[in-house]
Amino acid sequence: MARDTRDRILDAASRLFNERGFDGTSVAEVLSAAGVRSGSLYHFFPGKEALAEAVLARCADRLREALLDPAEAAATDPLERVFALLALWRRGVEQGAAGGSDPTGLLAAELAARRPAIGRLAESHAARLAARVRGWLDAAGPRLPAEVDRDELAGFVLTVVEGATSQSRAASSLEPFDRAVRQLRLLFALLEGAPLTSRAALVREAEAAPGPEPTAGDPAGWRAW
Repeated sequence: MARDTRDRILDAASRLFNERGFDGTSVAEVLSAAGVRSGSLYHFFPGKEALAEAVLARCADRLREALLDPAEAAATDPLERVFALLALWRRGVEQGAAGGSDPTGLLAAELAARRPAIGRLAESHAARLAARVRGWLDAAGPRLPAEVDRDELAGFVLTVVEGATSQSRAASSLEPFDRAVRQLRLLFALLEGAPLTSRAALVREAEAAPGPEPTAGDPAGWRAW
């Protein structure tokens, strides 16, 4: 029963932090969304910053099961696994109003300077993502030029998708996210040696590429994240 209450509080806080940021979310709003009294919240969390820290810790814990392992299972081609990850990420953006998105970036931007533990959690979260993407890039072997720094390319993929996520939220549209993914697919194709003249065909192929199926028991793909 206590675990269920704690999870309800974390679910509500994650959704609200994702939608409004830390400073834009009040404790009263979290209590109302979770359907609990203030005593229940303070039983688990000393204050709002501790609640934010717990939200980030849970995001990091669920990262592998909600995003990374499903992306790896969705494709055998290592580079297509990158795009399977982005397809799952897109589902999270699409389901954001229902709590599917991850508030890590927003919370880190607001709180890292005044609460170093939150900055460390956000860094750990990003490092896990980048390490798995780097592994897929390494697995592609000579398909990518030797001059390409795999660490930097993995970081670039995540930088692009995080920026596109912010733009899609601001525009209330998935189009900015989809444009960014199309350009990433084009970049990967060019790195593999595709001629620039095939750009239109590459973009059409990217638009037609199916995303991974939602994971069992998780229709939003990463709702649990």
